[in-house]
Amino acid sequence: MPRASRRTRFLVPLALLLVWLAVGGGLGPFAGRLGEVSTNDQAAFLPRSAESTKVIEAQKAFRTSESVPAIVVWTAEDGGTLDPGSAAGATKALAALSGRPGIAGPPSPALASEDGKALRAVVPLRPDLGDALPDALDEVRKAAAPVPGTTVWLAGPAATQADLSGAFAGIDGLLLGVALVTVLLILLVVYRSVLLPLMIILGAVFALGLACAIVYVLADADLVRVDGQVQGILSILVIGAATDYALLLAARYREELTAPGADRFAAMRKALRRSVEPIVASAATVALALIALLASDLSNNRALGPVGAIGIVCAVLSALTFLPAALVLTGRAAYWPARPKTLPEGAEPEAPRGGQALWTRIAAVVDRAPRKVWAITLAGLLACAAFAPMLNSRGVPLDEIFVNDAPSVAAQETLGRHFPGGAGNPAVIVADAGAATRVAAAAREVEGVDSAFPVDATGRPAPGKPLVVDGRVRIDATLADAADSDAARETIARLRTAVHAVPGADALVGGSTAQQYDTQRTAARDRTLIVPVVLAIILVILVALLRSLVLPLLLVATVALNFAATLGVSALVFEHVLGFTGTDSSVPLYGFVFLVALGVDYNIFLMSRVREESLRHGVREGVRIGLTATGGVITSAGVVLAATFAALGVIPLAFLVQIAFIVAFGVLLDTLVVRSLLVPALVRDLGPKAWWPGALSRLPAEGAAAPDKS
Repeated sequence: MPRASRRTRFLVPLALLLVWLAVGGGLGPFAGRLGEVSTNDQAAFLPRSAESTKVIEAQKAFRTSESVPAIVVWTAEDGGTLDPGSAAGATKALAALSGRPGIAGPPSPALASEDGKALRAVVPLRPDLGDALPDALDEVRKAAAPVPGTTVWLAGPAATQADLSGAFAGIDGLLLGVALVTVLLILLVVYRSVLLPLMIILGAVFALGLACAIVYVLADADLVRVDGQVQGILSILVIGAATDYALLLAARYREELTAPGADRFAAMRKALRRSVEPIVASAATVALALIALLASDLSNNRALGPVGAIGIVCAVLSALTFLPAALVLTGRAAYWPARPKTLPEGAEPEAPRGGQALWTRIAAVVDRAPRKVWAITLAGLLACAAFAPMLNSRGVPLDEIFVNDAPSVAAQETLGRHFPGGAGNPAVIVADAGAATRVAAAAREVEGVDSAFPVDATGRPAPGKPLVVDGRVRIDATLADAADSDAARETIARLRTAVHAVPGADALVGGSTAQQYDTQRTAARDRTLIVPVVLAIILVILVALLRSLVLPLLLVATVALNFAATLGVSALVFEHVLGFTGTDSSVPLYGFVFLVALGVDYNIFLMSRVREESLRHGVREGVRIGLTATGGVITSAGVVLAATFAALGVIPLAFLVQIAFIVAFGVLLDTLVVRSLLVPALVRDLGPKAWWPGALSRLPAEGAAAPDKS
């Protein structure tokens, strides 16, 4: 080929590389700016149609100003009884806060507990303080401190929100740094190459920058919602997915470089032709599974759906454009010092070594005794899945939300020791004014309700004249049990039954506990709806990719079993190792979407290669060659993805720690057991029948290759 033509061939990859460098330089900073458009106000993520959500809207009419309550608790330093004048002193101390920046209204008087050992008061704070919330709480603490002989605690929604913000502080830099360093170290160890891991990491960072820029624009226009959890999952998802797709393409390119007479351009064309279909199918599986979350009634699930799908699209775009350009421009140098060598015409491939030899032996075992292999692995997975019903997804108690010690948790525990469990966090009833007395009386009769009074013009519950707004009143019902307990949620169900039965009241019950109750019920409904939708999406993609009906059904069943086994192991680990008594109600659904979609990814990578080799060499040899050829790269991809999700554990929140464990363990179980042993053994045992009704199903059991019509 003339020299000028050879130079021209470099123009396209060079142009692609320059475009991605511009994307990285111009949009990369958005990866650190999502916090500007994110919210950690959990009220923004409640079920849309729930009764508690309607109450939030109804409550607004009864407020002179929007506020977030901070509950101040005083206890005697020696654990004894407080002085009689302490309540007056505490009330006077807090009164000085009125009119200060960040304070939304006058603090309530300090009330003594029945045991005389504690006081409590409520200070309303402005809801728009944002990063200034910790400073406002410090002002409250300083104002409350002058009460002699007492220790001051800050509890309630404001204190919890401040601790949540603290947990997510620096999430961009910390999480991204941990994930990238982890991935880089794994790639350096596994591939023993210097340049390739850096190119893969750079492509993942470029994909994340592009995704964050798109999400930033959409969130700023209020088209999508982002909170700290969605933000963290987006970073991990993009880094993990982009790395997985890049590894598959890089491994195939290296393989094609060894073909006799291959040059870098021909090798890349062939690698892309053989890799695009499984990579795009895998990305479509994950993206569409995430989009299915839009069917959820929980706003945080719907928020993750489009944001995660955007991340996956950016990841696959980087893997199929930036990485091929970088690999073509660097050629064999990308794999230095273990550069692939082109084989002479007619030469036999080198004998397998290292990891390749290991997967040759594994493939031989599967080929020799497939029924024994799948029977043993199936029994082990079923044994693990038997513990899945033990996973409690009724919510995480307040004292377990934070993995480490949080001041708001200790304060809430102190409040609960001296006051009714729901003190400062009442159930909120909104009803017609004409039925106010009857509704309050009905609420007080409910088991688990400590008191119930209408709210007066001062904004506080009292037996006096209630505040009437547009013919409606607000009644605050203090629960006897802690607001985040199962007993309190059961009380909410009884309370709703009681007040709904009051004629002409048109009563609605909301508040923090009711929100938890509605979230649980909605999450259960979402699982019932979304799980079949996700499975149907995956099945359609697999049928289109593999040209078969039996094998897609088999693959969906195996990844579902992997999910059940993971939940079983998680139930044991959460309770007996990590000390969690429950999980967030969204954890099983998130775990399902990630594990099933990502688990199918590895089966897609494996079975698309098996199909390719079966068309050339027959079904039995196709399984053996496909498992040997993809074993190393898929396993390393699984380890990388598991490590990136495990990085979520650096954020000290139970929800993210639980998601991190479920996905990391499930991906490793799928990669090392389901994809490596169970699936190939089942396909080997079924033979051509696994590919029914495609062309491969018409081969004899040990059949010759079918004509390649793909």
